[in-house]
Amino acid sequence: MLCASLPVVASTSAMASQDLAKAKNCLACHAVQTKLVGPAFKAVAAKYDSDKEAEANLVTKIIMGGAGTWGPLPMRANPQISKADSKELVKWILPQK
Repeated sequence: MLCASLPVVASTSAMASQDLAKAKNCLACHAVQTKLVGPAFKAVAAKYDSDKEAEANLVTKIIMGGAGTWGPLPMRANPQISKADSKELVKWILPQK
């Protein structure tokens, strides 16, 4: 019975993180599949696929902002996003490759 409920839990978790991305205004600049102002989440996941420190680095980048990784446009800092929420967002983004 547990195996049958796992896809529902995974789907609910993925939706919760997408809702978090929407609530934190990430989707104003990013989309899952296509580049908007910033890179698509799938592109981010692919770029950091073999980076063992990707999760920690991206958690920090969400909060502190960054520049130069994806071109001349900087990612603005998001100090209003907690470290826990940033980590949840990264854990949702990275598997999307």
